[in-house]
Formats: sequence, C-alpha cells, structure tokens
Amino acid sequence: MIPLYKSYQVFLTALSIVGYSSCLPLSEDAICTAEEIAKYSIIFTGKWSQASFPKQYPLYRPPAQWSSLLGVSHSSDYHMWKRNNHASNGVRDFAEKGEAWSLMKEIEAAGEKIQSVHGIFSAPSISSGTGQTTTELEAHSRHPFVSFMVRIVPSPDWFVGADTLNLCNGKEWRQTVSLDLHPYDAGTDSGFTFSSPNYATIPQDTVTEITSSLPNHPANSFFYPRLKSLPPIAKVTFTKLKGKITSFLDIASNVTTTGNEIEENVSETPLDCEVSVWSSWGLCKGSCGSAGVKSRTRYIRLKPANNGTACPSLSEDRECQPENCV
Repeated sequence: MIPLYKSYQVFLTALSIVGYSSCLPLSEDAICTAEEIAKYSIIFTGKWSQASFPKQYPLYRPPAQWSSLLGVSHSSDYHMWKRNNHASNGVRDFAEKGEAWSLMKEIEAAGEKIQSVHGIFSAPSISSGTGQTTTELEAHSRHPFVSFMVRIVPSPDWFVGADTLNLCNGKEWRQTVSLDLHPYDAGTDSGFTFSSPNYATIPQDTVTEITSSLPNHPANSFFYPRLKSLPPIAKVTFTKLKGKITSFLDIASNVTTTGNEIEENVSETPLDCEVSVWSSWGLCKGSCGSAGVKSRTRYIRLKPANNGTACPSLSEDRECQPENCV
C-alpha cells in the first residue's frame, strides 16, 4: 500500500504496468466503523490456459500474459472504472497499451480534489497466461473500497479487475475476500480477436463484460456458443494481515510465479471445428454421352480441441453433364 505522495515511485517501479467488475453485495453507502486502518495481502492468479480458452490462444508475438496490476483504495464516491459507463482517458490508455501515466494522474487528481483516494498499490506482471503475482495494500475506515485493473495481453482493450469492492463489513474488516474474474471490454477499441489491429471505437462505447456469446460474432476470441458462461480467466484473493505492512521496496520487488507452480484443476473448454463456406462448383469432368462429376471444397478455419465437434467433410462431388457436347 503506497500513500499518494509516493505514487510516482510506484509508477517508476512498475512502468510496464499494462481488469472484471465485481463487488460484494454491500451498499456503497455502508458506513465502516471498524478499526481505522486495515492491511491486506493480494494474490492475483492468472488462469488463462490453452485448455480453458483454446480458441485463438496466443502462443507467440506475444504469447498470452498479464500486465502489472494497478489498484487504489478509496471511498464510495470514486470509481477507477465502472461497468456500463464510459472509460476515462487513463483507463483507455491502460487497457489498450498498458500506459499507466494518465490513469495515475487521474487517481491523484481525485485524491487532491475530493479526498476520495487513500493510496495506490501495484503488483508485477505475469509473463504467461497462468501464474501468480502478489502485493499488499492499506485501507482506511473512510476509504474501505478497492478497485484495480490488469490488462489482458495481447488484446485490443480487454482487462480484468474489480470496481468498488468493499473490504469492510460494518463494524469489522473482512478477513478474506476471493473473486473469480472474467474479461471486460473497455469500449475504446473495435477489435474482435487477441491480435486485432488498433481500430478506435467511434463513438466510444461503454465498459461491458465479455461473455461466451457477447459479442455475438464467431470471430470473437471468447465466442464459445456451447458454454452458458465462460470459465474464470483469473482470480484475486484479499487476506487481512496483522501487524505493519511491508516497505515500499518489499512491495516493488514482489516475486511472481509461473503457471507450473500453480496446482489447480483446469477445466477444459470444448472447441468445435469451424470450416469455411463451400467454394463454387468446379468444371464437369467426364466424356460426352455419359454423366460426369464436378466437385467443390472448403477448408478448416479452426481445428477442434478438448473433445469438441469434429470437422465435417471438406469436399463434395455431384453428377453433371459435360458442357460443349454436340
């Protein structure tokens, strides 16, 4: 947990910082009467595996990975980002390019103007789709909410995170809070796939959750029409600590773990084969006076995975009469 006056140090340490909205079923206006200061550890776990998300899974240039985590503890009148609202310029830069400077300035401005921000925290990036990164934060009874973002890399403007998560339960701080995280679209880029080129959404759309059927387009990298809902792509756990928070240098040097060190059962998502439309019928092959044969073909656009529906036939023949016969 870093006080605002040290936020630039956090930025310099986590310059590569490159988000999911969920909050506990508590009113944002709930009054926290617990002890003034609470300290928490945060464990962010990436669960973006090829088994869980086989469609167009990024293997290189760049491979699937997570940006650094950027978060803030605050009061109920501040929102880092909010579902169904337009993303700020800082959130746009963070979600699209992993640039944190504008978002840091927005957080600091909110803290100076309406005193709604208590402090900023960050955690190192994860170099693969699965792995863990950790940090710590400090919450205040007048600022018991936390929000954070982690960019999905590569992606047009997709992220996971939490919006206004309340760590206080009235008279006491919550001991442990765990959230399953799902992908969100910042509404600033129109790309459908992980590797889509940068096409700005004009006019800008609102922040929306990406589901197995939304956007409802087969080109969407998260389009799994057989699933009622996507499996969690990440998870975050907040655990209340006793004693003093670790120093700034300790936080900045937190160690991440790779996917091989995470022992969790991974659900396999079935991916059905996708084929192209049929080509036009070819020329009729045969001799005059007898029936000939013409053919058409199609190709595999997406190979099946995890016991998904197998590919159908890729060629088809039909009887025909040769042309130009007298």
